[in-house]
Amino acid sequence: MSRNRGGKHGRNKPTVGEKGRQVVESIDENNPVIKMFLAFRQELDDKHDRFEKIVKHSRDITIENKRIIFLLHSTNTDVESKKQVVLEEANTRLKQIFEKNFRAVALLLKGFDSYQYQKAYTSGLQEFIEALVFYQYLTSGSFEKWDNINKSFQYMDNGDSISLLFPQIDYILGIADFTGELMRRCINDLGVGNTNDCFKTCNMVKHIYSGFLGIINPGNKELGRKTYVIKQSLAKMELVCYNIQIRGSEIPKHMLLNVIESTDVNTEDDEGYYH
Repeated sequence: MSRNRGGKHGRNKPTVGEKGRQVVESIDENNPVIKMFLAFRQELDDKHDRFEKIVKHSRDITIENKRIIFLLHSTNTDVESKKQVVLEEANTRLKQIFEKNFRAVALLLKGFDSYQYQKAYTSGLQEFIEALVFYQYLTSGSFEKWDNINKSFQYMDNGDSISLLFPQIDYILGIADFTGELMRRCINDLGVGNTNDCFKTCNMVKHIYSGFLGIINPGNKELGRKTYVIKQSLAKMELVCYNIQIRGSEIPKHMLLNVIESTDVNTEDDEGYYH
């Protein structure tokens, strides 16, 4: 039986590669239908190339903003002059991202449907919002609303006004990531004995978490996941404030951090909100 499978008919049967080569050689490129599909192919190739270029810009934006966030955490010092130098440097680098990196993305999308490419730079956009609002919080104690930041994504190119798509969901998710930096800030403040700012930072995260609980968007899984992460961060910060308030008089401030790190935080209890 096995010999018959390799018989005469099996040896003479052309392979798929041979058939494909014959079809390609017989194509009439002057045929209107063939011309139409060749145009589709070129359009898809251009779209994929543009998408990959935007992904590369988004990766650069993400890396730079992570560095800015790391820089901003170094403002946790009593030396006011050093703090101002760090904030000025962060402000300069954030402006450069606006004027250089995001401008490059906007130019690539000029004349195209931005919604088709939004996923290519959403991660960079969220990371940028995280760094931007962190900077604004450290300088003013608050941060700008979406519509004010959206105005900064307007550019001019040879007399033409172009704008970069800035979805509100990316702003919201960036704010969610920002609460993680506030939690780290709170822990760092406790480590250096700056207990007053711990309560201020905790109240800010409480305010943000209350706002997230009021958002109804069942179709976005990322929003639900990050809301839960905010809850975890808030629980850790509340534990910090609790130990400062209740046990601060009996435990030296520099030892409170060790007590908190050795305590398990339960984030499963419901605070009374409906999820």
